[in-house]
Amino acid sequence: MKQFTKRLVVALLLVTIFSMLGSEAFAQCPMCRSAVESAMQNEGNTVGIGLNKGILYLLATPYILVAVVGTVWYRNYRKSR
Repeated sequence: MKQFTKRLVVALLLVTIFSMLGSEAFAQCPMCRSAVESAMQNEGNTVGIGLNKGILYLLATPYILVAVVGTVWYRNYRKSR
């Protein structure tokens, strides 16, 4: 059972590391894309950059929360044994 837990922890650690090393994705929904295109004609590229950063922030938040909850759960599990 200890081997399984150790392998599980290593696998989760590798998945976490690889998910954080991914390149930035600059994809947008069609509504956002049209808003950015119209803003680029008037104000420059500042709106598009801010929108992309907001999308990446919203994408990363659930993964960070899952990692924190998993770490707390694992530490409590280890203390109880």
